[in-house]
Amino acid sequence: MFYNLVMDEFLTLSETAELLGKNKETLRRWDREGKLSAVREPMSNYRVYRKTEVLELFSDFVHLDTRDTVSNYVSPQRDYKVLELFAGAGGLAVGMEQAGLKCVALNEIDKFACSTLRNNRPNWRVLEGDIKNFDFSEFNGQVDVVTGGFPCQAFSYAGKKLGLADARGTLFYEFARVVKETNPLICIGENVRGLLSHDNGKTLQGMISILDEIGYRVVPVQVLKAIHYKVPQKRERLILVGVRKDIETEYLYPKPYKKIYNLKDALKQGELFDCDVPTSNGAKYPMSKKAVLDLVPQKGYWRDLPLEIQKEFMGGSFYLGGGKTGIARRIGWDEPCLTLTCSPAQKQTERCHPEETRPFTVREYARIQTFPDDWEFAGSLAQQYKQIGNAVPVNLGREVGYSIVKFLNEYHNSLKPQ
Repeated sequence: MFYNLVMDEFLTLSETAELLGKNKETLRRWDREGKLSAVREPMSNYRVYRKTEVLELFSDFVHLDTRDTVSNYVSPQRDYKVLELFAGAGGLAVGMEQAGLKCVALNEIDKFACSTLRNNRPNWRVLEGDIKNFDFSEFNGQVDVVTGGFPCQAFSYAGKKLGLADARGTLFYEFARVVKETNPLICIGENVRGLLSHDNGKTLQGMISILDEIGYRVVPVQVLKAIHYKVPQKRERLILVGVRKDIETEYLYPKPYKKIYNLKDALKQGELFDCDVPTSNGAKYPMSKKAVLDLVPQKGYWRDLPLEIQKEFMGGSFYLGGGKTGIARRIGWDEPCLTLTCSPAQKQTERCHPEETRPFTVREYARIQTFPDDWEFAGSLAQQYKQIGNAVPVNLGREVGYSIVKFLNEYHNSLKPQ
């Protein structure tokens, strides 16, 4: 990574763009014009930039002092309470807890995830079952925040302004219903980046319209990159924030950190964890697949295989367009992991260990999602991977939690006589 320039020889397009404060298209144009030429990195065959050339040509742009001067940490000035919906295995809830917020109840439909929540936090009130079957009116005026990672579903878009009734039958309707029933100061929804373009943006606009209808103004939507929030993984989450309209306090998203953590930071003793990753069970590749992946170098993928093996392994996909860079992908120690999925050995989204030819184990998966080592997952191996893969990274949840605490502190301070 460019944060360890003395050790690395090559920089990726993204790393060079961030280092110079330029966008990727500018770098591609410079490459075409011969101002800064990309080369093929010997190990992975990716197009990369020579570190020395970047530093020599653009030293005025480069700031090697990458010590973080920002911190999102803030201490809650009173007990702030959270109701979490679609809680999963608790990634967001643990992050909120670490930020100092008190979880009063969590709703989740998956029985294995509910067991995970209960086993790790016996004091948490877990409401197991379909959200449609619960009335949350008892929490009216009792919670400061409602959070939830509702699944993205299309609406039947009727007219110019979508109302709550039009969304009935979708899980966002249930999220909005609970917000209306409980009347929190602020609500936080999270989803995949794809929600931005879902149904040409109509789905997101519908959600904003519904929150407006029930009395919440939506802060400009942002997509937060987990790598900027002490998560060693290239994961993105769209954050949808609604502030009750009678509140003038401004909500600000957490500030991004400069330092980017990599896979070594996730699995080895260091700044993120005080010991190496514990051993645990994990999925295995069939021998035929292992034989192929044995040939892939760190940070490489299927195009690094011999041509005949490429054709055999990819089948008809070999002749189709697109990079398909997740297939037969081996992660490197010095890069953040690609986004984890619900299954560690899916062909389209390979996440192979850097040195051993195997998928990441359960505990390695959990580390990459920044779960504490003592957070145990219930159910079969497949169920454990599913829970971890679906989770919000804990450290990202914590940083968002700090931003909520800051908002709530400022709101309550604004009520005090001046």
